[in-house]
Amino acid sequence: MGSVQLVTTILAAAITTLAVWLAVQAVLRIVAVVRLGQPDPARFGDTLTRTRTMLAETAGHTRMLRWSVVGAAHWFVMVAFVVLSLLVLEAYFEVVSPTGGLPLIGGWAAYGLVTELIGILGTVGIVVLIAIRIRNRPGRPGGRSRFTGSTMWQGYFVEAVVLAVLVMGFLIRGFKVATDHFEYPTWATPVSHAVGAVLPDWEAGVSVAALIKIMISMTWLIVIALNVTMGVAWHRFLAFFNIYFKRDPGRAGSGLGALRPMMSNGKPLDFEEADPESDQFGVAQVEQFTWKGLLDFSTCTECGRCQSQCPAWNTGKPLSPKLLVLSLRDHAYAKAPYLLAGGGKDLTGEEKATAAQLAHVDVLALAEAEKPLIGGAEEGGVIDPDVLWSCTTCGACVEQCPVDIEHVDHIVDMRRYQVLIESSFPSEAGVMLRNLENKGNPWGAPQNTREDWTKGLDFQVPRVGEVEDFEYLFWVGCAGAFEDRAKKTTRAVATLLHEAGVSFAILGEGETCTGDPARRIGNEFVFQMLAQQNVETLNEAFEGREKTKRKIVATCPHCFNTLGNEYGQLGGEFEVVHHTQLLAHLVSTGKLTPVQPVDGGVTYHDPCYLGRHNRIFAPPREVLGSSVQEAVTEMPRNSERSFCCGAGGARMWMEERIGKRINVDRVEEAMSTGAKTIAVGCPFCSTMLNDGVNGKGAGEQVEVVDVASVLLRSVKPAQDRDGQPAEPVTG
Repeated sequence: MGSVQLVTTILAAAITTLAVWLAVQAVLRIVAVVRLGQPDPARFGDTLTRTRTMLAETAGHTRMLRWSVVGAAHWFVMVAFVVLSLLVLEAYFEVVSPTGGLPLIGGWAAYGLVTELIGILGTVGIVVLIAIRIRNRPGRPGGRSRFTGSTMWQGYFVEAVVLAVLVMGFLIRGFKVATDHFEYPTWATPVSHAVGAVLPDWEAGVSVAALIKIMISMTWLIVIALNVTMGVAWHRFLAFFNIYFKRDPGRAGSGLGALRPMMSNGKPLDFEEADPESDQFGVAQVEQFTWKGLLDFSTCTECGRCQSQCPAWNTGKPLSPKLLVLSLRDHAYAKAPYLLAGGGKDLTGEEKATAAQLAHVDVLALAEAEKPLIGGAEEGGVIDPDVLWSCTTCGACVEQCPVDIEHVDHIVDMRRYQVLIESSFPSEAGVMLRNLENKGNPWGAPQNTREDWTKGLDFQVPRVGEVEDFEYLFWVGCAGAFEDRAKKTTRAVATLLHEAGVSFAILGEGETCTGDPARRIGNEFVFQMLAQQNVETLNEAFEGREKTKRKIVATCPHCFNTLGNEYGQLGGEFEVVHHTQLLAHLVSTGKLTPVQPVDGGVTYHDPCYLGRHNRIFAPPREVLGSSVQEAVTEMPRNSERSFCCGAGGARMWMEERIGKRINVDRVEEAMSTGAKTIAVGCPFCSTMLNDGVNGKGAGEQVEVVDVASVLLRSVKPAQDRDGQPAEPVTG
């Protein structure tokens, strides 16, 4: 060992020892913070599915590749990081000796070829990612950036380190080529040989370059160890665990569909026995999130995909799913020393720690502990109320997150505490909640008018109990029964089912709201009350039937989602289909035959709770494809990337006072297609988009109509959209 190698070996050992020690401390701190969260035992089942899903999403990049260029570049960088870690290991042999290399595999031409290719593609990939970050930098001309609010120096630092490590790998090999110590042939390592051709014959260059490579790598490790909230770096370790422990690993759209039940100490809350002094009602403190929630916050990559798709953020609201998660992450880690010392408030608000326990806690951590989780700037709150109540629960953030953060569950958990304990929520929503409690529907309409939509139809709509048997229970829903535009859809669906010879029945006055708006605003108590009533009614209606014959068809995606995905939590097991699914089946089997295509051009708006939350994209398009003259014109944002109408998350009953109206943004996109008909599959979407069209003064040029009404016009041209005789109409 020469003098140069002696120095490089000592320096490499010193910086590596420091880096590893700091990294171990950082990992222990992250684990300690995550363990502060509440129990969540459901995360540990179905190991095989969880492992398969985790490997598919990480090794296969199944979610990242939805953004094809970014996804492909990131895949090569990820593979380079994993595989070329072997070259960092090899550098430790090279600081000792210029001819050093990995034992066993170090001389294989195949190994040289693979690492060369990965080095080349990784370099191209990281350059692409750097260019994308620069092009989309915050404050750039031409629009809001998905990186707004991200810690940009961290992103540039990580990308620069990756690029530097890859470049140093080629320099090390180049010096080996120049000194004739390189064991791989030119055909396997062409770039390394090209680099070596221009480098001097400096034998110590191998060890010096190897030391620089190690120092760059260990500097990176030291920096992230000193910044445990540096998600842009830590996600490459934490993402595997966060994806493995996702809520529904076997379901497309995990974290969407059903909400998590309201939990206390790892168990669903029983409202009949619950006590606010001993049971947790929602989330009031950051440590009241589950451990998976704290892992979510730690794993955020700050990539901003969620932010770029969020309807609130895109229309000037203060909510960014990314910034919400980052605020919770930073708060959790700043408060952690206080919590780890035994601090914290019990459910009555009393301090749990003694003065002695808190005596040595950093004053900044004590100050962080005094911040309310929800509060305005004057209160020093972590999350502003306007942020919390801007969410439509559309799920675009969850859909786009490459590491499976469950934003909607966390937002609703915070809402639950605000509604149930603090009675703090937008005032106009109070009317809706009172109507649900007193009238069984959010509009406050009399229950005895639930069947008024049947008046004037030229056939009898049977009620459960009046017929001995029926194939489908037609769940009309509150909008379908009381809201004028939605009643047209209800009549159209009933007419089509009658025309196709489908036996169905309704509950009539026995039906009440499913509780969706109450649950998503955070009032779990009202949801449970309504849901238990409906489950009892439905179980009685389907008495004696097995699940596969307990069929429900619903026109409202919110009802569809609640009945099919959430009532099982309360003992209601049903086979629920959306009306577009049933209509598509009836058309494909010849039971409904479109005879006069509707013209004028049609575009289709995917409802969030039908498409993104429940993955139903094709059936509505199949119905429209059979009913219209021209092919359906897709909006730029469609299917799983569909833009929300603004009504979900109980926002239907809350006024939009900040920024641009979400429904107007969506209507402008729909109108840009040139279509004369905007087809929908949801009564909430119908209301919001109709209001948007009218707000644009385009009511005479563009019509918003349900898929069922489009089909009815094609099947029975002499029917108007209410199912009444009329002159033939076109789009």
